[in-house]
Amino acid sequence: MAEPDPHDDMSTDYEQFEKEQLAKDRDAAGVDTADVDDTTAQNLVSELIDADVVTPIPEDRVLVHEPSGTTFDSTTQLAVFHRGWTAGHDADAEGE
Repeated sequence: MAEPDPHDDMSTDYEQFEKEQLAKDRDAAGVDTADVDDTTAQNLVSELIDADVVTPIPEDRVLVHEPSGTTFDSTTQLAVFHRGWTAGHDADAEGE
């Protein structure tokens, strides 16, 4: 029987942590990310690329959210992440 890979648990733990952080960030700023459809996501990501906040890596078919270093293969996931990330940073700035 194969040994369980300890990295699987770390990856799952990190994903859960990230989801909790995004939910916390979204709740803190009252930002609703459920309304991000494909068109909205594509428009936001295009704006973020133009603003050098997101870097597309065509050969890997991914998008890198530069401020966080997080990589996405979905414009919708990136748009939702960026909204939560921005809300969290705005909430942090207000608390200082």
